[in-house]
Formats: sequence, structure tokens, C-alpha cells
Amino acid sequence: MVGLGAAAGMAAALGDPPADYASIPAVGLFVALMCVCIIVGHLLEENRWMNESTTALFIGLGTGAVVLFASSGKHSRVLMFSEDLFFIYLLPPIIFNAGFQVKKKQFFRNFITITLFGVVGTLISFTIISLGALGLISRLDIGALELGDYLALGAIFSATDSVCTLQVLSQDETPFLYSLVFGEGVVNDATSVVLFNAIQNFDLGDINTAKLLKFIGSFLYLFSTSTILGVAAGLLSAYIIKKLYFGRHSTDREVSIMMLMAYLSYMLAELLDLSGILTVFFCGIVMSHYTWHNVTESSRVTTKHAFATLSFIAETFLFLYVGMDALDIEKWKIVGQTYSPVKSVALSSTILALVLVARAAFVFPLSLLSNLTKKTPEGKISFKQQVIVWWAGLMRGAVSIALAYNKFTRSGHTQQPSNAIMITSTISVVFFSTIVFGLLTKPLIRLLIPPRHLSREPSALSEPSSPKSFLEHLAANNPGHPGLENGISLRRPSSLRLLLTSPSRSVHHYWRKFDDGFMRPVFGGRGFVPFVPGSPTESSVPLLARNEN
Repeated sequence: MVGLGAAAGMAAALGDPPADYASIPAVGLFVALMCVCIIVGHLLEENRWMNESTTALFIGLGTGAVVLFASSGKHSRVLMFSEDLFFIYLLPPIIFNAGFQVKKKQFFRNFITITLFGVVGTLISFTIISLGALGLISRLDIGALELGDYLALGAIFSATDSVCTLQVLSQDETPFLYSLVFGEGVVNDATSVVLFNAIQNFDLGDINTAKLLKFIGSFLYLFSTSTILGVAAGLLSAYIIKKLYFGRHSTDREVSIMMLMAYLSYMLAELLDLSGILTVFFCGIVMSHYTWHNVTESSRVTTKHAFATLSFIAETFLFLYVGMDALDIEKWKIVGQTYSPVKSVALSSTILALVLVARAAFVFPLSLLSNLTKKTPEGKISFKQQVIVWWAGLMRGAVSIALAYNKFTRSGHTQQPSNAIMITSTISVVFFSTIVFGLLTKPLIRLLIPPRHLSREPSALSEPSSPKSFLEHLAANNPGHPGLENGISLRRPSSLRLLLTSPSRSVHHYWRKFDDGFMRPVFGGRGFVPFVPGSPTESSVPLLARNEN
């Protein structure tokens, strides 16, 4: 017996297959498919209709059909949908990189409008979809649905697909539209998840004014504390790297600490029942403003491309899975045996119509309200831009699918027909909106905003990799010249009237004074790169900073 035990232990040590060996072919298939997506996406780079998200969707759909045929109609997926996989592993790198690469000036210049769309707009959309579902879907007689189910539908389909926005809008060509749509999408996703969780825990049988006010207070607390946590995590990473300067011994350490602290901010938010989406997004913004400038030049290049690569892989994996999940045969069989095709199409069409109406109900009125607060034409949202903002935000994605699985399944499975048809309808709406609205967004932008009116701006993190070009860029963007921004001369407000007519410029000016006077000396950033004797890549940077100051 001892000999058999020793032999078994030796066999395990020599590499017997682990218990989860069956998952290796599935992971291998996804890796191969992602390689195919990258190749096909490269070949279709110049195509005005296709983008990488729709390419991955179609490849996932085709693969699902092949798997369905090979398994004799038993299943179409090689991996079961997991909320943990989505919310813990795939979403954080996507949202963090978006914050890390975002044009901060554009984002904060439009922050009030973004918050107005992302919070108030989401609440309006949630109300219209919930009431519309209660009035229209209840008449389709799809089964016993409770009030909580209709409210959950409002939260599920209020969540826009901020991931797909990254694919269909260009931050360089349309920075204003990108900052509006994507910024709204991030706040919208966080608001939708908060609404969904609140509905799950809310006693719908006893609603009164006190509980409603408590709910509003809880939301404001969640929004503010999540943002503060993200900012604090970013500042902490900047301070640690600035003081300890890992780059003097190993650039690997400073790259690792940036990645780990960014992910830690998301996990802390989830542990504290806050919004990890908001936390990691603002952590990315702060890290790009302070931490990124405190590391060596080689680490800047590494982190910039590492974060972008992780985000790209997560996005591709996500769209591949959504495409493959569209043929979830278990749910479709239940729906096919219980409901007629007309009823399934009617349900999906009703939801899609509610999404269209709900988004229009807040985009155009809130744009008008936002324009009333703008004193300069540059900050106002034109009607053509409003149409693009409305259209680009119609896409629904993985957040909607994840919330639908959470509400209408148990561990990804359900045998109740009313739950199954909700899952298939969600998949149908996500697939249709991503492909149709996603494919038509670029042509719509070119139609409403001709190419000659598109502005191309360098990315906030697009600094060249050579030391000479880096120093030239540093000199060109030195904080010692507050009157120059992107080559445009800005006047200081010299009177109360001028202050009121150009509030965004004055706020930015005073923020720059505070940033240069207090924040950057403490936390680092552009122009405050630490000097360490013997540093081969940074030794000349402080000299330039001292000469300029």
C-alpha cells in the first residue's frame, strides 16, 4: 500500500493531468479564436463598416454554430458564462485602461454633462423601460413576472455598452463625442449595477418616501466614496513610486506595483460593496496624471502598451463569448417548446423599442439643459452631435447579459420558460444592437460630421520613446506655461463677466495652479520627475525642469 501511494504521488509529481484538465481544450480554442480575430481585424482595419467588436461577435457566432453541429445540437458553448469571470477578470483592465488613456482635459471639461447623462439620464431610462415593460411586456403573457422583474429589466437595459464605444468612436478624431459617450457609459454602467443591486435588496412591498430618500442617499454615498477610493489609490501609488523610486534597481518592480495597485483598487471597492467600475476608472485617470510620470521612461512605454494589450485581449475575449453565447441551445429549446416565434420576436422588439425611446427621452432634453449652462459655442452639443450621442449609446453588451444571468438564472441554468425567454431576448437585443448600431456608427459620424471637420489630437500618453523626443515633449507641455494648451493661447479671466462667460477655462486655470503648487511636488507628475544619481534614463529630466522653472 505504501508502495502504491508512493507511486501515485510520483505519478502526480511527474505531471498527471489535473482535475480540471477538461478546461484546457476550451481555453486553447478561445486563444486560437482570439488570434484569428486579431488577424481578421488587421485585414479589415481600413473597412468603414467593420470593427473588431463586430468581427469577434461574428467569429464567436460561427464557432458556436460549429460546436452546436459537432455536439449534435447539445450545446454551443465551450465555457459556461460566469459573472465572476466578467466582473473580476475581464471588466477591470478594460475600464482601467480607458481611464488611463482618456483625454483628461476633455473629460473634466464635460464632467457635469457626463454626470448628468450617466446618473440622471440612466434614472430616466430606467423609469421609462420599467414602466414600458410593465405596460407592454405584461400583455404578451409570457409567464408570471413580478414587479421586481420589470424593475430589473429597466436596470438591465439601461446599461450601455461602454466597451463597444471604445471600438466605434475615435478619441483622436472625435474627442468631444468620445469623452461624452464613453464617460457617460462608465457612469451609466456603475449606476445601472447600483440600481440592479438595490432592486434585488429592496422591499418592494413597502415603499415610502423615507425609503426612497434613503435609496438616493445611498447612491450618492456610493458614487462619491467609489470615486474617492479610486483617486486615493492612484495618489498612493504615485507617492510610493515617487518616494521609493523602484526604477533605480528594477523597472519590473515599478511596472508590477502600478498594475497590482490598480487591480487592488477595484477589489477593495468590491469588498466594501462600492462601485469597482468607478473606482478603477478614476484610479486610471490619476495614475496617468501622476504615477505614470514618476517611473522610468522604459516603464512608461511598458505600462502604456501593457495596459492597452490587457484591455484589448479582454475586449476580444468578451465579444467572442457573447457571439458564442447567442446560440445557448438550452434556453432556446425551452423557449421554442413554450412560446411561438412571433412572441419571442415581439418581446425582443418591444425591449429594443423601449431602449430607443428611453435614450431619446433623456439625451435630447438633457443636452438642451447642458447647453443652457454653456456660455461659449464650443462647449455646446449641436443637434448633429446629439444624434450621434443618442445612436452610439444604444448598444447593449456584456453588462446587460451579466445582470440578466444574475436575475433570471441560477449558475447559468434555468428551466422556467419565462426566465429562459428573458435570457434569449437579452441576447437577441445585445447581438442586434451591437452589430446594427455598431456597424452604422462610423458611417453616421462621417455623414453628420464630414472628415474635414474631424480633429486629430495626440493621445495623452502618446509620448515618443526616445529620450530626446521625450524631453522635447516635456518642454512643450511644461506646467510653467499655463497660458498655452495644445498650441492655443487662452486669456486669463480679468473680470467677473469674463469669468462667468468662460467658466471651464478659469476652473482649469486655478486647478493647474493648485496642481503645480501642491499636488505635483508631493505626488510627482510631469515636470516633477525624481532625480536619482546614476539613473540612466532620467538623469537629464530634472535639470530641464529646474531650468524651465
